[in-house]
Amino acid sequence: MNNIVERLKKDTNNVFDIIYRKISIDNKSIYIIFSDTLSDVNYINNYILKKITTISYTNDLFNTLYNSIPSANLKEVTKYDEIVKLIFEGFCILIIEDKYIAIEAKANLDRGINESENEVSLIGPKDAFTESFGKNIGLIRKRIRSNSLMINTYELGTESNTKIGLCYMKTIADMNLIRNVEEKILQINIDGITDIGYIREVIITKESIFPIVNTTERPDTVCQALLEGKIAIVVDNTPFVMIIPTFFIDFFHTPDDYYQKSLNTTFVRIIRFLAFLISIFLPAYYISVTTHNPESIPLNLLINFSYQRLDVPFPGFIEAFVMIISFEILRESDARIPSKVGTSVSILGGLVLGEAAVSAGLVSPIMIIVIALSVISGLLFTSNSLAYTIRYYRFLLLILSAFFGLFGMFVGMMFLIIKLCSITSFGFSYTAPFAPFIKSGIKDSFIKCRSKKYKLRNPLTAKKNLVRGINHEKN
Repeated sequence: MNNIVERLKKDTNNVFDIIYRKISIDNKSIYIIFSDTLSDVNYINNYILKKITTISYTNDLFNTLYNSIPSANLKEVTKYDEIVKLIFEGFCILIIEDKYIAIEAKANLDRGINESENEVSLIGPKDAFTESFGKNIGLIRKRIRSNSLMINTYELGTESNTKIGLCYMKTIADMNLIRNVEEKILQINIDGITDIGYIREVIITKESIFPIVNTTERPDTVCQALLEGKIAIVVDNTPFVMIIPTFFIDFFHTPDDYYQKSLNTTFVRIIRFLAFLISIFLPAYYISVTTHNPESIPLNLLINFSYQRLDVPFPGFIEAFVMIISFEILRESDARIPSKVGTSVSILGGLVLGEAAVSAGLVSPIMIIVIALSVISGLLFTSNSLAYTIRYYRFLLLILSAFFGLFGMFVGMMFLIIKLCSITSFGFSYTAPFAPFIKSGIKDSFIKCRSKKYKLRNPLTAKKNLVRGINHEKN
């Protein structure tokens, strides 16, 4: 017994928050070991220590304590490494005559369930994931009360021992997809996993500028994805859940789309698609028509543009480039600083500095309108990965338009379409249900039919349609 205690003290350098307590009962010694920062001290005092100190004489002290301590999660352990691991998970260890009992006594170190901050819910549920693995699994099970919901758990990170959960619907998901993702997860061999981004970097073998996995903090989004046959990865200490696979059309959908009328949803989705095009193409188109292709716009409009740029000393490309960079700086500063200050910075940067730049003749008013409309259109998408993709292609098309005009913009547009069509997300076409064309999937793409008119929101990932779009679902 003393050997284990001394070894533990040596291995942990007798760290301050590991508490060792020795109690003698009928000339028998009991060691109590727990972490003062990870365990609930009140629970240990009121239920474990109180029970030990009031126990009557017994010949079998180990079994008496094992059967009488009030705990829902209590088990016997035999290995030293397991003892160390459980201590740092918040368990209390009892050492009795060279036998060991682990009693769950975790302190509540998690924040409560709050509303989603990044994905605002308009008319849907308001709860969001937290840093607690158990609570996140509970939020999913609360919505899917079925024995078909499978959750495979792993512990990754040689030092962090982070708990990972692979969630899927056994009756819907593709087992080949599950095995593929599971193999990649089991290949992870790093010291620690502190965020879901570590998982993403490992399981994506072929990087793409477009996001082929999606993360969300809304449980209803995850449950909808699971019912479509997708996989959800839950990581302890992370308030986001990863969804695999992800398609391009998914970024134009929100959970609130399924809580309101189909006609309203269709209108909003079309607006999102137009915003995507405006965000990428509008600055490039403006530079093209004012620099290389003035004949493509009406004469009166061209004269108006030229009149506004009379006093601007910079070429249109430099003007647009500087303005986009300025807006991106404002956006990043607004995201990083506290919300109370962020609003003031946005107003100051967007209004005061913009007006001052126009008054000083450094920027034309139409350029501010063009860049502002482009940047604001990109704000419709809450995915950071897609937001970065929009930024990259906005700059790419701007450069092509500055050198080649409308021809360069169309070349960039064709490159964008070819890139989209060439991407696969874990073996599935990224542009589904458009390419390959799946009739039933079109009913919930940019348009949304009434729920009774389609059975599956994403037939590509449904169990009966996992032949990469070859065998289409019959209506």
